Amino acid sequence: MTTVPVVISGRPDRRLGGASPDIDRDSGAAASDAMPTDGPLVDPFGRVHDDLRISVTDRCNLRCTYCMPERGMTFLPRSTLLSFDEIVRVAGVARGLGVTSIRLTGGEPLVRTGVADLVARLSTLGLDDLALTTNGMLLGPLARRLAGAGLNRVNISCDSLRSEPFGSIRRRGELAAVLQAMDVAEAADLAPVKVNVVLLRGRNSDEILDFARFARTTGRIVRFIEFMPLDADGSWDRDQLVPGDEVFRTISAEWPLDPVDGQPSTAPAERFRFRDGGGEIGLISSVTEPFCGTCNRLRLTADGAIRNCLFSDDERPVSDLLRGGGSDAELALVLRQAVWGKRSGHGINEPGFLRPARSMSMIGG
Repeated sequence: MTTVPVVISGRPDRRLGGASPDIDRDSGAAASDAMPTDGPLVDPFGRVHDDLRISVTDRCNLRCTYCMPERGMTFLPRSTLLSFDEIVRVAGVARGLGVTSIRLTGGEPLVRTGVADLVARLSTLGLDDLALTTNGMLLGPLARRLAGAGLNRVNISCDSLRSEPFGSIRRRGELAAVLQAMDVAEAADLAPVKVNVVLLRGRNSDEILDFARFARTTGRIVRFIEFMPLDADGSWDRDQLVPGDEVFRTISAEWPLDPVDGQPSTAPAERFRFRDGGGEIGLISSVTEPFCGTCNRLRLTADGAIRNCLFSDDERPVSDLLRGGGSDAELALVLRQAVWGKRSGHGINEPGFLRPARSMSMIGG
């Protein structure tokens, strides 16, 4: 198998003004015109995929402006959703191909009945990490059961620390319930708790320092996420997003930041610690500073399609195989084909970019 140099976009060194150099990297992996039929899940650019995001539902109990319309959302028929048996089977095949990390997503995963039972079954696969992303509204009563079933940690979305903007962005739910969910999650040892904040210019962008202070006082890792073109309303534009570099400069002017040592290059968030030891924040700059060159993620949608990129419409269905007597070897082939079909980048900043037909809640974040 021929090995070729791979050009990736490196993380910006913010101490040097934020430049993102191109790095020539010898992939040491399957960069050729022939898809490998053994070994790990590798794409033509040498990226090994060992992180699987599994959406268990497209439904949600909130209507966040950056994700869903306030009214009129059409959901998948329940009969099309993969059963837990089917999800576990796909996850088991993926584990055999080198996947070591699984995150359960949605929609809101906790609106689906029995997620703790699914967690218990996935926890038997020998994963390095089993996590869940949630809006926190239903987490409180379920946290201990999820932890007992084998869940390692949670990411909790919270887009404002003030009741009014929280309500205007999320349209439903209460801030107090989300903050309480964080406390309960920590008490259940679902730690470290990561707090996801989607910044929207003019709506919560004035809370950057408030969230940084929240990270310092609580010890929770606050991750600032750029608004991405995945909203069901189709109203995304660049004027609404707050670039990660702006967040970095705003916080570091108040509390100097240093990169966290030893952070994996495949992680979507750049991690920074406060120089005085007061905690940690993360930046997920998917639009202004894409990290496609080190992406290790693939996704299973709630209705049984494998996606190799959050922003691509390239889907490989597995539901027909699962329900039509297909073998595990055939499932493994679909996973390999999906990864092998991955492009070098998502192309958001290219003139010909077309936003995906499915919105975030339909794909699974």
